[in-house]
Amino acid sequence: MRAWQVRELGEPRDVLTLAEVPDPEPGPGQVLVRVLGAAANFPDVLMCRGQYQVRPPLPFTPGVELCGEVMAVGDGVTGLSAGDRVLGGSALPSGAFGELALMSSVLPAPDGLDDAEAAAFFITYQTGWFGLHRRARLAPGETLLVHAAAGGVGSGAVQLGKAAGARVIGVVRGEQKAEVARALGADVVVDRLSQDFVEVVKEVTGGRGADVIYDPVGGDTYVRSTKCIAFEGRILIIGFASGEIPSAALNHALIKNYSIVGLHWGLYQTKEPAAIPECHAELSKLVAEGQIRPLIGERLGLADVADGVQRLADGTTVGRLVFSP
Repeated sequence: MRAWQVRELGEPRDVLTLAEVPDPEPGPGQVLVRVLGAAANFPDVLMCRGQYQVRPPLPFTPGVELCGEVMAVGDGVTGLSAGDRVLGGSALPSGAFGELALMSSVLPAPDGLDDAEAAAFFITYQTGWFGLHRRARLAPGETLLVHAAAGGVGSGAVQLGKAAGARVIGVVRGEQKAEVARALGADVVVDRLSQDFVEVVKEVTGGRGADVIYDPVGGDTYVRSTKCIAFEGRILIIGFASGEIPSAALNHALIKNYSIVGLHWGLYQTKEPAAIPECHAELSKLVAEGQIRPLIGERLGLADVADGVQRLADGTTVGRLVFSP
């Protein structure tokens, strides 16, 4: 089969090589699928650079999220048949950026999503659901501030916030992304190229601030978020796409009486695995009701993986990039 391989570490466009490799075989608990769609995620960028917490041995095929058609299952796998359409996470080092892949986390693909949308459904919406509902306890009528609201992670949080009955403020970079955030349903959109999100949040909330802040960016974005968090607000730490991990001023959290809440969604797969399919059932209902749908910025072919993942690394993409072999 054809698959993209990382044989040395570095920037995606420099180290990703399309090659012929042996077909993978499923081990215990694994599922072999024909890839129908593979979504690009920031962890793919970090793995190419050797900066992710998971470091597969070289060479490896990246791609942590996909939709596929079941071809074979390993020992201990039940409830699946050849031809089933599934989505979930890959089993590295045989990741999603190839014609075939191994999967370790497998859920049924909702009928209301096409292959590209199903490929981009797992991580974005599971992260958003656990972050907003399990960790931040977002309530109807509260104000939710979403950073990078037109990006892959942020776009899902905007939709989930609206579905939860919150007022959503989306922060984006540039007018093109502002239009995307409005189309997603954000009540207020802030273009950080021309506006100060701190001042906008204070203005639209009458000085109260945002009850929940969804931050996949980190760096100075987190620092400034502390200036517009409400009394008993919750700042959700989702990731550090800016490349800078900020240091929290805990005396400030004490004085303003807000919470800094971390989310490592992957831990639920080991600490509370039953919560994953329960969440998927709730999310599938929202799909059926038309309240959420992955924002697919580009649908690309297998040959476009290196360029697409590099553009994700450079921060020039909108929504999700999905590659379809």
